Amino acid sequence: MKILYSFDPVVTDSSRVLILGTMPGVASLRKQEYYGFPHNAFWRIITALTGGEKVPEAYAERLEMIRRNRLALWDVCHSCQREGSLDSHIMDEVPNDIGSLLTAHPQLRAVVFNGTPAFRLFKRHLGLETVGERAVLVMPSTSPANASWSFERKLEAWSELLKYL
Repeated sequence: MKILYSFDPVVTDSSRVLILGTMPGVASLRKQEYYGFPHNAFWRIITALTGGEKVPEAYAERLEMIRRNRLALWDVCHSCQREGSLDSHIMDEVPNDIGSLLTAHPQLRAVVFNGTPAFRLFKRHLGLETVGERAVLVMPSTSPANASWSFERKLEAWSELLKYL
């Protein structure tokens, strides 16, 4: 099994909320795009929360939407081994240096976890003290594997992050 590597963070000096996933899935790694699997609800949710009517087609436009709306993206894992895309198959993970990112960007007010697995991996490898006084929000995963939550319920839960922008 080969080692998989996550992407660089998407963050600016105006970012206020850091959204952390676990590790890009197979489709995302293939496309070299955050949330590249078309059935993942992430881009639909972010578009709805930021007042957009339609998810931008181009990845560069999606990233611009993230930056323009004072959001930041990264993953808890820098690298890992995994068969397929399920978070439950992640093993031999090495965390990203999220502490350094948070130190370099003190304007970040909240850390939002895209699903409980991201939160668990963060706690195990980095510890909640890493976030300091920032708010910590654990959201329902936007993955289609989280089928017990409808899109509407996910959107409602994710709307909590708006108060930190």
